[in-house]
Amino acid sequence: MQFLKTLFWVVIAVFLAILASRNWHDVTLNLWGDIQLDIKVPVLIGAMFLIGWLPTYGIYRAQLWRQRQRLINAERQQALLRTPAPAEDAPAE
Repeated sequence: MQFLKTLFWVVIAVFLAILASRNWHDVTLNLWGDIQLDIKVPVLIGAMFLIGWLPTYGIYRAQLWRQRQRLINAERQQALLRTPAPAEDAPAE
């Protein structure tokens, strides 16, 4: 199964490399005012992918962290409830 996963990712990487090499052209982006930026198409696509993916990934990691913290707190409370209360000593007369 590991071989198939590796083969899949190699095929995807080769496909993306061929696609990037065939589309290695300049694109002019008109920014604010008279500012223009010349950038290669694969670099632009990669940057746009990261701009869309990073916030989503950050939200996912934050939710995962929050759920782990809730689980740790719940386990801690459960452990406290399971431990018997210390017996009080009888008053000395």
